[in-house]
Amino acid sequence: MVVIVALALGLALAIQAWVVKPYQIPSESMEPTLDVGQRVLVNRFLYHFQDPEIDDVVVFHPPAGADGGSQCGVPGGVPENGEPCPEATPERSDQNFIKRIVAGPGDTLSVKNGHPVVNGVEVKDEPFINPCGSAPACNLPKEITIPPDHYFMMGDNRGASDDSRFWGPVPRDWIIGEAFATYWPPNRIGGL
Repeated sequence: MVVIVALALGLALAIQAWVVKPYQIPSESMEPTLDVGQRVLVNRFLYHFQDPEIDDVVVFHPPAGADGGSQCGVPGGVPENGEPCPEATPERSDQNFIKRIVAGPGDTLSVKNGHPVVNGVEVKDEPFINPCGSAPACNLPKEITIPPDHYFMMGDNRGASDDSRFWGPVPRDWIIGEAFATYWPPNRIGGL
């Protein structure tokens, strides 16, 4: 009996470590898609076989400094006026963030009214986002190019999200996995 319990526990831990892991939403940055305290399941296995895609909701490690406020990786820590942060700090944080991928490697990006402008095309069809308002990061007209193997992340609550606009694109190997389902609270169970 002890062996069966030990095997079951070992299997559960292995699945959580390499395949599917639960996470709790810590902030309002992904509202209305995900609420504070809501719980999601993250596929940690998927990106071993395919690249992340635009619109994927992912859990990742942000750059060092992102969890204590904004920290852009450019000299002096501040991007040019009107420009999203083009480069992350080289070290990653131990914290976990959850955001939506809005641009990938090689894409050009600026921000207009809180919407990403990717390769010159404003992404207006985003029914899942909260309006950005008049915050300075809602309009960043100066275009940047996303570096190879990096992804630009934005929260769905654009006016209240600390994201790649402030701390830069995230390297692919800092991405933990794709959030694919919610399991708590019961009235919010479903896919993403």
